[in-house]
Amino acid sequence: MLWKQTPSGVYLVLFFLCFYGCGRDNGQGSDRLLARVYGKELRVSDMEGMFPANTSSVDSGLIINAYVQRWVREALLLNEAEKNLPRDLNVDKLVEDYRASLIKNNYEEVLVEQLLDTTVTEAELQQFYERNKAQYQLEKPIIRCYFIKVASDAPDIARLMSWWTSPSAANMERINAYCDEHAESHILDEEGWHRLEDILSALPAGSLDEANLGAVKEFRQNDGKFQYFFRLLEVKQSQEIAPLSFIKEQARKYILHLRKLKILEEKRNDLYEVGMRRRGVQIFNE
Repeated sequence: MLWKQTPSGVYLVLFFLCFYGCGRDNGQGSDRLLARVYGKELRVSDMEGMFPANTSSVDSGLIINAYVQRWVREALLLNEAEKNLPRDLNVDKLVEDYRASLIKNNYEEVLVEQLLDTTVTEAELQQFYERNKAQYQLEKPIIRCYFIKVASDAPDIARLMSWWTSPSAANMERINAYCDEHAESHILDEEGWHRLEDILSALPAGSLDEANLGAVKEFRQNDGKFQYFFRLLEVKQSQEIAPLSFIKEQARKYILHLRKLKILEEKRNDLYEVGMRRRGVQIFNE
């Protein structure tokens, strides 16, 4: 057992190998004192559940030492904060407000979990989009495209090039199967929209940029290590309205948020009516 007296009146008791091995309890049973900071104490019981099964005595000592050091620093900070509390700060009121907030938030989470219908139909999404699409103006361009990045020495790459130049439905199926097995990365969903900046980051520098986006519809490029295949399908420039498919998940989350607010508001109104009816509420006018 090692004792160390540190500055500022802090006494640390650090247990290493002897924590489990020495068997001394100093009259305190198994709840040994680990540290004291200006009257605040840390004991073994405060670390209950921190030791994984089959932890060795060496690892236990390291865990204890690290925890004690963190605890002491936090306790010193708390002590200093308590000494510098503003005179007009009502800590008890803050604690009570925080407790009330925790209880209320926990109840609201349970209530929403029980009552919230998380199904959002395509019709609801479309209706929401039509009412709110003016709010979804693009800040940066987005594109629909095909993109493939494959190692230059990948097998049968000549066949991939042949399929690429004749993009029939059958060849697109072959390209998909090939990319699933051999491509480093690929985008072959013709309905999906992507931020232009994300696509540019995956292409060799200088091969495509916002300025030449309208002129460059398709290219293949080899940087020695990888072959790149790119085909532009559609562009939405900045300031245009984002398509529904691009903001669908965002719209879905907002619809669910509105439902949540409605559930909570209805619950508040119900509780108010019940409270008034049962005379559990008294309002005293001035």
